[in-house]
Amino acid sequence: MSKIYKNLLRPLLFKASPETAHEFGIETLKIALGSKAAQNLAAERFDAGESFGELERFGLKFKNPLGVAAGFDKNGAVVNQLAALGFGFVEVGTVTYEPQKGNERPRLFRLPEDKALINRLGFNNDGAKKIVERLKRINPNCVLGVNIGKNKNVPNERAIENYLASFDLAFEVADYVAVNVSSPNTPNLRELQKAENLEELLAVLQKRNSELCGANQNKPLLVKIAPDLSDSEIEAIVDIAQRLNLAGIVATNTTVKRENLKTKIDESGGLSGKPLEKRSNEVVRKIHNFSKGKLPIVGVGGVFTAADAFEKIQAGACLIQAYTGFIYQGFAFARDVNSGLLKILAERGFNNLDEAVGADSKRKSVT
Repeated sequence: MSKIYKNLLRPLLFKASPETAHEFGIETLKIALGSKAAQNLAAERFDAGESFGELERFGLKFKNPLGVAAGFDKNGAVVNQLAALGFGFVEVGTVTYEPQKGNERPRLFRLPEDKALINRLGFNNDGAKKIVERLKRINPNCVLGVNIGKNKNVPNERAIENYLASFDLAFEVADYVAVNVSSPNTPNLRELQKAENLEELLAVLQKRNSELCGANQNKPLLVKIAPDLSDSEIEAIVDIAQRLNLAGIVATNTTVKRENLKTKIDESGGLSGKPLEKRSNEVVRKIHNFSKGKLPIVGVGGVFTAADAFEKIQAGACLIQAYTGFIYQGFAFARDVNSGLLKILAERGFNNLDEAVGADSKRKSVT
């Protein structure tokens, strides 16, 4: 299946514009895996074949550690189709309260030589109300995350009420909610990562979270951060996350830097894929160290293979997400990464995934 995709399907898809190919891919998943029977058949085909055992993260049970990052299924159209391809969780979005068209096309660019993408999509989505209604009609076959962001026309002074409106709706369907304050494609959004702004936003969301949960445990709330942060900024965010009892941090979003690219391209937007991998791993490692391993981390950025996933786990991630790697590697991506990860864990003498989380820092503390 991997060879068919790389040798036949990917060259055909890559002849179309990136966004057209993406839309075609979503529609293909909708049609080909639209029925329960088709999903069951696919699940058998793309299952890793072995179990990761009891994989519990922030109170939720995952069948495997690999998820689809926000940005792939913006409108929650193919959650169960992606689960059938072997993903353990899907993060829908980014979802904004009001629907928005996003930025002008072209706004998505391939860099095949670099195994990368540049996007400046700008949170194009159907809006929280419509997406939540769509998600209510399915019974998710995996853990469902909803990633929420700010509408472009809402100034930062009114960001909190905008996020709250989306959170109230997402709360009904999401197993966890991720707060996106790190996209480079909404003007001034990254200002919300500054400690005083972020603390105010997350404190209000956690307060609403507690109100909606009542006597029950809070719904897991995570924050997604940029790779383009200083050590002191990362440390401040970790401190805020721990004081507010956030469930974890998603690290990282795309980068605005353009270091060591083979492709000559002058397009604004967030860079994802292989060029992001090293920096993403560094940020994961810093979060793990600053939190002394107590804050769950969802590692994302440059995951193409099982070895890439393992690097992030050793750095401190307890869950992994991918988007660009999935685009480049094809339908068997989740199965290949999960089965390969199980082999690596066995070869390295780990009894389970948890033993490998943060192994880098554990080794350093011993030596």
